[in-house]
Amino acid sequence: MKNEELKITGMTCGHCVMSVRKELSKLPGVEVRDVRIGSALVAYDEATVSGAQLKRAVEDAGFALA
Repeated sequence: MKNEELKITGMTCGHCVMSVRKELSKLPGVEVRDVRIGSALVAYDEATVSGAQLKRAVEDAGFALA
């Protein structure tokens, strides 16, 4: 498992945090450790999920990686 902190732009509230957590949690092989305004700490299996998939999940929640 690879640990990574994703820097996320556009988050302003608790609802934003919940949206990002929900989208990242949908990905197989991803363990969401912490989500705060502006960042998400995840552990993921690089054989199962790619950085592009993580980016897409953040975008699906309505935000962008910094």
